[in-house]
Amino acid sequence: MSARVTPQMLRKWKQEGRKITALTAYDFPTASVLDRTGIDIVLVGDSVGPAVLGLPDTVGVTMDAMIHHAKAVSRGVASAMVIGDMPFLSFHLSTARALKNAAQFLRDGGCQAVKLEGFRPAVVEAMVDAGIPVMGHLGLLPQRVRLTGSYRVAGRSDHESALLVAHAKEL
Repeated sequence: MSARVTPQMLRKWKQEGRKITALTAYDFPTASVLDRTGIDIVLVGDSVGPAVLGLPDTVGVTMDAMIHHAKAVSRGVASAMVIGDMPFLSFHLSTARALKNAAQFLRDGGCQAVKLEGFRPAVVEAMVDAGIPVMGHLGLLPQRVRLTGSYRVAGRSDHESALLVAHAKEL
């Protein structure tokens, strides 16, 4: 068993130009197999809604469901960094609520970090200040499917691509 992947390791590997591997798991057996392959990151994605729970999209996935799946995945992982995907409206309503939900992923779900969809710099800053590692998510925004009416990848035009890169650099 190798050492648990940390944010510091990921930063170092990125600076060195090392490829970082990540895959999604929703359960103990899948997480166990992924971890044994030497994967760097295992994401517990809100895509559990349509992929496992039979929901039409990710919007109906709750924090309780995410914590349930995060616990199962975390029990199957010894080395990879486990990242919990903050579900719809779990970090939008207030910074205090976002911190509470993110802390739940670390305390109860066994995750080492959380992932946010979209551009929320104040929330990210508060989480990092509280000691919660955060991974951003740019491009496809499935939590906005009911607003946009379809799954649309952001960043395909030069203008959108430049905005995504600018937002990523700000964080």
